[in-house]
Amino acid sequence: MNDTLGKWHHSPGVDSRLKCVVGNFRVAIPVMNEDIKAYNDAQVPSDSSICNELARFIDKELREAESKIWHRHPVWFLEGNPIVGYSKQKPGIRLMFWSGADFDESRLNVVGKKFKDASIFFNDVKEIDAKALRSWLKKAREIQWDYKGLIKRKGKLERLK
Repeated sequence: MNDTLGKWHHSPGVDSRLKCVVGNFRVAIPVMNEDIKAYNDAQVPSDSSICNELARFIDKELREAESKIWHRHPVWFLEGNPIVGYSKQKPGIRLMFWSGADFDESRLNVVGKKFKDASIFFNDVKEIDAKALRSWLKKAREIQWDYKGLIKRKGKLERLK
């Protein structure tokens, strides 16, 4: 590594980040969770490309989120609350927002029947619209239902934000 860029440090924790010290600045660079990388790599090449692009994009946009495999699928959490995740299903790679039904987004048209989730399916990495995805992730941060406390409240959802 070029000494002018500074030293790289690996952050501990479930959702690790590489940190680079450049002059007086510390820069956090998202690093894909190893379990999520393994999940993505286990997919057929076309689906793996979609999964890797989604993971990189979500990591970049939701830097404060914890990411992990949850119920066998990649999921990102804010303060312990599931926000967004994806899974391989027959129609393609399903990108699901746990509170997406309240985003008022016509492209998130696969709406859950019991909860407040909404999804979109991808079959090619070229179908991922960065502008739309950035907007949905912003809404995911701002509009949240409390899935973390769902069991404690016996299946009753309450709005957090």
